[in-house]
Amino acid sequence: MIRYLKEGVSEEKAATDDARVRATVEGILADIEARGDAAVRDLSAKFDKWSPMSFRMSKDEIKSCYEQLGSQAIEDIRFAQAQVRNFAQHQRDSMKDVEVETLPGVILGHKNIPMNSVGCYVPGGKYPLVASAHMSVVTAKVAGVPRVIAAAPPFNGKPAPAIIVAMDMAGADEIYVLGGVQAVGAMALGTQTIAPVDMIVGPGNAFVAEAKRQLFGRVGIDLFAGPTETLVIADETVDGELCAADLLGQAEHGPNSPAILLTNSEKLARETMAEVVRQLKILPTGETAGAAWRDYGQVIVCDSYEEMVQVADEIASEHVQVMTKDPDYFLRNMTNYGALFLGEETNVSYGDKVIGTNHTLPTKKAARYTGGLWVGKFIKTCTYQRVTKEASVHVGEYCSRLCALEGFMGHKEQADIRLRRYGGKSAA
Repeated sequence: MIRYLKEGVSEEKAATDDARVRATVEGILADIEARGDAAVRDLSAKFDKWSPMSFRMSKDEIKSCYEQLGSQAIEDIRFAQAQVRNFAQHQRDSMKDVEVETLPGVILGHKNIPMNSVGCYVPGGKYPLVASAHMSVVTAKVAGVPRVIAAAPPFNGKPAPAIIVAMDMAGADEIYVLGGVQAVGAMALGTQTIAPVDMIVGPGNAFVAEAKRQLFGRVGIDLFAGPTETLVIADETVDGELCAADLLGQAEHGPNSPAILLTNSEKLARETMAEVVRQLKILPTGETAGAAWRDYGQVIVCDSYEEMVQVADEIASEHVQVMTKDPDYFLRNMTNYGALFLGEETNVSYGDKVIGTNHTLPTKKAARYTGGLWVGKFIKTCTYQRVTKEASVHVGEYCSRLCALEGFMGHKEQADIRLRRYGGKSAA
């Protein structure tokens, strides 16, 4: 039996919030499309109090950002990017071009072709999320994208040095200090000074996620990456202190970040709830994490692992931390998740910052139909075919009859003209 010891906001409240965000984003994107750079400047001044001579960073400005960082910070960024690059390269190497003779004289194949241009959004208004630069820019470059541009909002009224350095070290070809919907809109739609891209990637707040949703179709997107979600699956083999730390460690992302404990131990559930209260009093980001826990936190108690898998797949969380006596059971049986973190030795923060897997992951149940950002998202798998004259006759006779069956006479003639020329028989 599934029991909720704590529930989050209602679906009705969430729907109301979504409608407000949707209307706001529609207006902003329409303004950018109509006025270009002027709209972007007005929006940046309004939302970020930021209106520099140029939003694009010059070489000298980028160099200044390096000078503002200590050598240890630069080395740490280099280490993290090496892990992301290494795993992305292994993923890229797993993607093979194909060419095969499926019938005598019929050659079919596919090629994996990188996109020509990508825009990477790096959140940074509240926290300078350096790691998001690794996840998007490094991965796009490993995929072979020739033009990768990156944008992040100002932090405390100026470019965030660590983000700019991370973007540059990752290989970004153009770097913009520009935030929110205005950044995403400018990269996707283009302005007088920013050439449009073919795809937008990267996480962001609800407004950024909605902008990507509305722009999808005009450009590609990686996925709908809204407010951070975390699901901790735990049993009696761990304690409430550890569970609370892992819940609050993700709840601090923002006041609308869901954090859920799923367990088969009511004792652990109540210990964790008490620990959350205690840790919120001493956590420096406790105000934000506390709001997220109050409004979006849940505690769910199940009777068995099987029931826990059922609930976890229904939740389809972005991050799933598994701390049980048999974490591999969940690896074998779960189907809906952004990323799994197996065992108490690992945690979501490792994936977010440094271990090498990508932290841009599906939210709002999108894990039911997509995985997270990876090198393959930047690559189009495109098919081709070639046939001999003899093969054209063999395939063409089938095609002619099937087109006649459907009543597609123009399609039929495409086959028939080749049958006439190469010596085959068309359908009556």
